[in-house]
Amino acid sequence: MTNPAAAALIARSNRLGADPRNTNYAGGNTSAKGTETDPVTGEPVELLWVKGSGGDLGTLKEAGLAVIRLDRMRSLVDVYPGLDREDEMVAAFDYCLHGKGGAAPSIDTAMHGLVDAAHVDHLHPDSGIAIATAADGEALTSKIYGDKVVWVPWRRPGFQLGLDIAAIKEQNPQSIGCILGGHGITAWGDTSEEAEANSLWIIDTAASYIEANTKAEPFGPALDGYAALPADERRARAAALAPTIRGIASADRPMVGHFTDADVVLEFLASSEHPRLSALGTSCPDHFLRTKVKPLVLDLPPAATIEESIARLGELAVSYREDYQGYYDRNATPESPAIRGKDPLIVLVPGVGMFSFGKDKQTARVAGEFYVNAINVMRGAEGLSTYAPIDEAEKFRIEYWALEEAKLQRMPKPKPLATRVAFVTGSASGIGKATAAKLAAEGACVVIADLSLEKAQETAADIARSVGGGSDVAVGVQVDVSNEAAVQAAIDAAVLAFGGLDLIVNNAGLSLSRSLLETTEKDWDLQHDVMAKGSFLVAKASAKVMIEQQMGGDIVYISSKNSIFAGPNNVAYGAAKADQAHQVRLLAAELGEHGIKVNGVNPDGVVAGSGIFASGWGANRAAVYGVEEKDLGKFYAQRTILKREVLPENIANAVFVLCSAELSHTTGLHIPVDAGVAAAFLR
Repeated sequence: MTNPAAAALIARSNRLGADPRNTNYAGGNTSAKGTETDPVTGEPVELLWVKGSGGDLGTLKEAGLAVIRLDRMRSLVDVYPGLDREDEMVAAFDYCLHGKGGAAPSIDTAMHGLVDAAHVDHLHPDSGIAIATAADGEALTSKIYGDKVVWVPWRRPGFQLGLDIAAIKEQNPQSIGCILGGHGITAWGDTSEEAEANSLWIIDTAASYIEANTKAEPFGPALDGYAALPADERRARAAALAPTIRGIASADRPMVGHFTDADVVLEFLASSEHPRLSALGTSCPDHFLRTKVKPLVLDLPPAATIEESIARLGELAVSYREDYQGYYDRNATPESPAIRGKDPLIVLVPGVGMFSFGKDKQTARVAGEFYVNAINVMRGAEGLSTYAPIDEAEKFRIEYWALEEAKLQRMPKPKPLATRVAFVTGSASGIGKATAAKLAAEGACVVIADLSLEKAQETAADIARSVGGGSDVAVGVQVDVSNEAAVQAAIDAAVLAFGGLDLIVNNAGLSLSRSLLETTEKDWDLQHDVMAKGSFLVAKASAKVMIEQQMGGDIVYISSKNSIFAGPNNVAYGAAKADQAHQVRLLAAELGEHGIKVNGVNPDGVVAGSGIFASGWGANRAAVYGVEEKDLGKFYAQRTILKREVLPENIANAVFVLCSAELSHTTGLHIPVDAGVAAAFLR
């Protein structure tokens, strides 16, 4: 049974975390103190429940709380070795845990345990950070709040900051909280309700003051020629630039991307002060840990051609990497962790929007959300004063903190297809659906491309539920693969959803079981349009993206045993599959210089879940072979060498293997997945 103090803490945390005005995703922490019976002594014991490291307030559950004995934690004050060794105190928290201790204690645990209040909130609201990063933040704090809120000069999170705030609370009994210079806010209360009310009052009071007193143009006047493009035009331009930008962000290691053209971003980039402000970088530790100290900003107006923008982005990428190396070299010590990569995580394109990057889609999306927070902070600070973030030496101390490095080293090993973006055609059923599900389960972001948008979105939702992550894992798009414009639109949608493309599965298909004399010109054209032409169009559009990314890639064709074997009554289908099979060889030879592998899978007799078989092909093939349609899968199995029925999952496994590191040196190959059909052996 959850302790009442902990239950109130969880409810309060969820309310605070649900509103982005209060704190950013996974940012801030909250706590409550209370009493439980020690199961060893049977005596009451004072405990601290505090949000654990890496958790999110909006979704916090009991398992996300660290549980600490207050008597032991407060005793740490007596052994604190001083500021130069304060990082050692984090390891000491483990000796203060109660029972199994719950989640790992965060660096801010000392603040919550040492402050003499039953409930404490530490949050990162945009309005509060705007005051915290204003050049005259201390004077503004006094002017806005009087003596109810106390200014705390910047100090890196840790044990000493906890001691400082505990002393401020003791010395200012009338206060309800603090503005932490360059960082955020802390508030407290005797009850959970009081702490929450105090937090919201600090946040809302700052927001109201900024709104009432801000200058008319906090980002300066409009910059001529930098206004936002019309929605369709800017998204088309974003799709055209995205592969180049993703390649820039992935020079050191592959990244997944996110794009937003939110008004707040477009307004910032259309204003004259955006170059100065973006160069100053972010301030709140939660912000720059996810966005790097500053973004890469394209310094061309949206009227520039795509070619001019791509060329300039390449130049800026070189400068950005040199600048980041300089930042590292200026601040690193012999004890600093090795440089983690010099590529930007935020790329701003005037008139178009913002690209953000991370190890997965959620991380990329959250990085973008954090930079929006940073823009809001700059607006507030500039509107009242001058934006003055913490200096780069302090940013470096946070970014390359030994504790942060240890947290990164504890991260689970990525799945085999992590950071890869897959585009699977005909994936709302059968082989395509199984393949998309397999790729997602192995870590890829997947785009479900199907003729039916409704079915594509349903499938994407099913896959996302199975692996967790919603639209950060899978999205559905509509595509008629026989239509070049429709293919390009679907590829553009995929690029805007995840930043680029790495893995294409040409699976869309259909079949009409008819003899030569029964096959009409329309039958022939339909099957060739979908499979032969459709695969060509998808391969062409996606190869362009992959070549521009300069990250290599995979294209896999789901061909057929019938590309090799001359079966009865399927002249149009067999010929189209043979066309696909030779496309594999042709494209493998052509695209290899770009690191793009092209391979194929030749299935046979995949009846279960098949849209083709369900649409009449199964009945026709059953009639040809003189069996009941319901027994067709068993019939196919009995004619194979292995006597096994081929399922969609078997083809999905073959696709995964072709795209995995184990076959990194294989291209131009067709893998039979037919349980053994001697007549279709490759020669």
